[in-house]
Amino acid sequence: MPDVQSLASDFLNQLKKRKIEGSQATAKQTAEVLRSVISQQRVPHTNQAGALIDAVRAVGEQLIAANPVELAVGNIVRRVLHIIREEHLSLATDAIAGLGISAESDDEDDVDRDDHPVLSAAAVAAAARSTLRPPSLQTLLEDVPNSAAIPHASSSGGESEGKSRSADKGSRGRKLKHDVIEAVNDLIQDIATCHEQIAEQAVEHIHHNEVILTLGSSRTVLEFLCAAKEKKRSFRVFVAEGAPRLVGHLLAKDLAARGLQTTVITDSAVFAMISRVNMVIVGAHAVMANGGVIAPVGLNMVALAAQRHAVPFVVLAGSHKLCPLYPHDPEVSLNELRSPSELLDFGEFSDCMDSSSGAGSLHVVNPTFDYVDPKLVSLFITDTGGHNPSYMYRLIADYYSADDLVVNGGTIAGS
Repeated sequence: MPDVQSLASDFLNQLKKRKIEGSQATAKQTAEVLRSVISQQRVPHTNQAGALIDAVRAVGEQLIAANPVELAVGNIVRRVLHIIREEHLSLATDAIAGLGISAESDDEDDVDRDDHPVLSAAAVAAAARSTLRPPSLQTLLEDVPNSAAIPHASSSGGESEGKSRSADKGSRGRKLKHDVIEAVNDLIQDIATCHEQIAEQAVEHIHHNEVILTLGSSRTVLEFLCAAKEKKRSFRVFVAEGAPRLVGHLLAKDLAARGLQTTVITDSAVFAMISRVNMVIVGAHAVMANGGVIAPVGLNMVALAAQRHAVPFVVLAGSHKLCPLYPHDPEVSLNELRSPSELLDFGEFSDCMDSSSGAGSLHVVNPTFDYVDPKLVSLFITDTGGHNPSYMYRLIADYYSADDLVVNGGTIAGS
């Protein structure tokens, strides 16, 4: 196993220098770094989950601060923290359930059994949740017995039971670490195969003789459209070129090479062509907790045109792009400015950009992303299926813990 410090340092440098692009590559490498952190972390006999959470949080804060705009990094850090909490909760529930079962077997022939009632499996699980999680309305409504109802060991067997518990702590710590690593491996596998899982749903959404419009270049969109072509769907694709980088030309070339009827249009021609389109299918940089989309610049214009002509606006996004933050959160960096050289030749406009000459200076703004309001999105297609924007909060609740949301300065709150 490579040294964690050098592995994390290399990844940090790549993030700072923007040498790694794409949410999938960033998310996968983040998960691999955190897996190495967990595998080399020594788990103490007590507070095993806390030690793993502290180690992951320490590295995760550095990764998030290295490139705050790459929201996939923070998503994966929080996913791993959620995995640790869930695995710890599962082991604790099993331990309490085992305690209840052993108490039941020991007290079968005891005439004083009524003094030590045995917990049911549901009550044991509820007790574990109430112990390890903050109180909520749901836990208040659950039938959880008080501490007096939990079976206690007799004083004569207390010493031997204490020794067995201390011996079990080490094994539980090793099992927690093993289970967390296995879950992170599954997460890495899901990230690697998200394109294929999304593409499998293409035949359900694309039909014969339709006209599809997209903007820029996205591997998810490419695989999605090609999967529909392989299922004998015959359709046309309009590709807006995605100025100023013109990455739409690359997508159009790949689509044409795979036998799809492809037409390249300028971004300014989207509104003129949208009336001929049956569906807009685009990729995303991130999906926020309210269902809003951080997408390549120009997509908000496409979404507004689609809404004006009642054209479905479909967003393809892997689950690693689901962000538990809201766009209005002050900790969220929604955008960054790219080099002006993508828009203008500096040598040709150098005189206009020199403010010392006394004339008005020329400023060049080249944003990277757009924000698309959730009311403009018709459907999200993820590797877990199709979902409405209003359902995003439910998916996010399954993937993240409330204790791991980002607060000021890019740090992670919670314990």
